[in-house]
Amino acid sequence: MDVTPILESLNDAQRQAVTAAAEPTLVIAGAGSGKTRVLVHRAAWLIDVEGVSPQSLLAVTFTNKAAAEMRGRIEALLGMPVNHLWIGTFHGLAHRLLRRHWQEAKLPQNFQIIDSDDQLRLIKRLLKNLEIDDSRWVPKEIQWFINAQKDEGLRPQHLDDGRDPNRRQLIALYAAYEEVCERGGLVDFAELLLRAHELWRDNPDLLAHYQRRFQHLLVDEFQDTNAIQYAWLRLLAGDNAAIPFVVGDDDQSIYRWRGARVEHIHRFQRDFPDARVVKLEQNYRSTATILNAANAVIVNNADRMGKNLWTDGAEGEPIRLYSAYNERDEADFVIGRLRDWIDQGNARADAAILYRSNAQSRVLEEGLINAGIPYRVYGGLRFFERAEIKDALAYLRLISHREDDASFERIVNRPTRGIGARTVETIRAYARANSCTMWRAAGAVASDELAGRAANAVLAFMNLIERMARETTGLDLQDKVDHVIHASGLVQMFRNDKGERGETRLENLMELVSAAKSFEPDPAGEMSPLDEFLSHAALEAGEGQAEAWEDCAQLMTMHSAKGLEFPLVFMCGMEDGLFPHQRSIADPDGLEEERRLCYVGITRAKQTLYVTYAEQRRLHGMDSFSQPSRFIAEIPDEYVEEIRPRVQVSRPVRAPRSGATGSLRRSSDAEMGVRLGQRVRHGKFGDGVILNYEGQGAHARVEVNFETAGTKWLVLSYANLDLM
Repeated sequence: MDVTPILESLNDAQRQAVTAAAEPTLVIAGAGSGKTRVLVHRAAWLIDVEGVSPQSLLAVTFTNKAAAEMRGRIEALLGMPVNHLWIGTFHGLAHRLLRRHWQEAKLPQNFQIIDSDDQLRLIKRLLKNLEIDDSRWVPKEIQWFINAQKDEGLRPQHLDDGRDPNRRQLIALYAAYEEVCERGGLVDFAELLLRAHELWRDNPDLLAHYQRRFQHLLVDEFQDTNAIQYAWLRLLAGDNAAIPFVVGDDDQSIYRWRGARVEHIHRFQRDFPDARVVKLEQNYRSTATILNAANAVIVNNADRMGKNLWTDGAEGEPIRLYSAYNERDEADFVIGRLRDWIDQGNARADAAILYRSNAQSRVLEEGLINAGIPYRVYGGLRFFERAEIKDALAYLRLISHREDDASFERIVNRPTRGIGARTVETIRAYARANSCTMWRAAGAVASDELAGRAANAVLAFMNLIERMARETTGLDLQDKVDHVIHASGLVQMFRNDKGERGETRLENLMELVSAAKSFEPDPAGEMSPLDEFLSHAALEAGEGQAEAWEDCAQLMTMHSAKGLEFPLVFMCGMEDGLFPHQRSIADPDGLEEERRLCYVGITRAKQTLYVTYAEQRRLHGMDSFSQPSRFIAEIPDEYVEEIRPRVQVSRPVRAPRSGATGSLRRSSDAEMGVRLGQRVRHGKFGDGVILNYEGQGAHARVEVNFETAGTKWLVLSYANLDLM
């Protein structure tokens, strides 16, 4: 049989993977090396050449879009539909199993799936019914705890409180939540995976049935699997049942905060000691210069499979490194180079501006709006459209204008303060009937119509607004904003929201303070600075974002960029403390994940890559003076062209790479009496860890990551550090 149509477009390594024998196979697929192509052709090869029935294949990926694309490409290769092929996301396939075997899964036949928002509302109702204070037991923290346990395959009865009363209460709330879900026939997303795993674990005959059916198990993005997903796959594979063919890249594992475990790639080799390993290293996306830079960065990670991306394409232009004075200089530079690119006839959509933190987008967005360049924030909202920013602006508007009904409704119960939908409707009805503002209506119904608890909650909210208005009178704009986001409870609310999302929203609120600090009101304007700032925010929220069909520049976080590629890429904010992120600098595992994220960012670029950093940056409401990212220092000089060297260089941007560096550090250790990783204590900044040092004698400086104050460079002779 002529198999050329399936193999003719593949390189040698891809062919090795696609035609691998029926044995466990781990494909380490580097960025841009064609991993989806390999999965698609593997499925087609098994069906068309090996004679495997489509219903004997199970293919798992992480998004519905990827699953649909994979199915379409398999059908195009085969020239026929593959309706019996089970292909989908982990959640989708788990749902399919549970619908078929609802009795064995101990579920009602008509069980209902609840999304994240529904789950949060259910937890809030549970707390209310149990008369538990939701300011102390924050619903989002409870939600995070429950889902994290399920992702680890743990039920309440499996958990030990360790004599910790807080953990004991969380476990009790998890158990109460499970009871509510059981009574209502409700299944959340994490439950889908856990229940599907338990279905197979607790029903050996059913598991054996599916092991006989699924001879081949194809898994995409294997490095992103969490504990329960891996356990589910491992059960199906058994010892000699379904043959796993998994494709992933340990160097692109960037979702640890979601529960993804890069170590599953190593565990796969332990669980299947005879597994074949195929490495896809030929890249079809980027120039040799970009790939060499990415290789040089990622090689600094210790526990990796090891591969070296290469291309038979062009060497390409050097990576351009720009040292900006501050974040506005950085934005001006990026937009200037983007304008040049567009003027040369290139499509705006072929350019991407990447950043580590969502809050960085604000200054870039303002610059794009001023330059008249349409843009789209990929995978997110523009700065002034983000929910937490609109919450803060609503407080500011209501403080300035009590008649703003929209702002009143938005924040009257945010953060939650016991003012329910029925109370709000009572206020709304009074306002309609009496043709007055909701503010005035709230005062009236609180006095005459509402029950004691609801009335007290409404009056407490009104008193809060009045008090904030008094306390911010006479303050500068930035201080007004800072006071309001704290006094309103918004900062604390997002601080209590554990995980990446809460931290991002908190950073955005702090960036709103930066926006107020840099805002320049019209000296001849008739409005107050606050009103002018609010108008500015409203206008920016309504401009600049391109229509879905429009050719526009792409803005996104580096996490959002995974899987995408662009001819022109800007990586902005490459400073220690920002990227790598402050919370990861002193954590070896966290730092390695940040480096993987940098590797992902670099390999998004096909032809041209700019790397920028600012000597001074105002971010999250604070001014900081940072060192260039250590990841810049890991790129060899021959691949980099510095566009504007730093004006005041305290050390090379890219550190020496010879063996002399190590000996210099060792001699400095002896001279200074300190060592890298040593814990120290400072009278003002508290406890910290030494990350770096430079210079000698009286001019020696150390970089210390303090637990509460962040990273600081201190002159050793004046710092009075206590060694711990």
